[in-house]
Amino acid sequence: MMDLRLIVPALLLVFSLATVFAQTSVPGQACETKNGTNCDDCLKNVTCLWCIKTKSCITYPVSTILPPHALCPLNDARWGLCWMNFQILIITLAVVGGVIIIALLICLFCCCKCENFGSQRFQARMQKQANKTKTKQEERRTEMKQRHEEIRKKYGLSGQNPYSRFA
Repeated sequence: MMDLRLIVPALLLVFSLATVFAQTSVPGQACETKNGTNCDDCLKNVTCLWCIKTKSCITYPVSTILPPHALCPLNDARWGLCWMNFQILIITLAVVGGVIIIALLICLFCCCKCENFGSQRFQARMQKQANKTKTKQEERRTEMKQRHEEIRKKYGLSGQNPYSRFA
């Protein structure tokens, strides 16, 4: 199980690095040189953004997180995939991120609740066992007192001990 925990992230890292290196731009080839081409040719370079409205290939503005509306509206901007616009990409990533966070919180809550439930069950079992032991001990004690009383009656020592005042 521990090996699987190490192998899966390592494989994901290798595949993501391979994807990034496969899509890196060729030096000296700017996005603007692909203006007369189509979306697929433009998006082969990761640093490029395709605008459907103007049918132009633009260098992605890395200084701003989202491309400005004056450059290309979000509905018409394509980055990474030609069939998905930038607005849907942002919404999808936000929803997936939210679902992952909610799932983690639910798992964390369930784990903590189950752990407390288990410890409460364990404490109840221990308390039950302690009560059972205590009742057995009380029964034995009363049994012993009864036997001692019978022995005292048998030998006529049921009254007060005459030597108790010397003690």
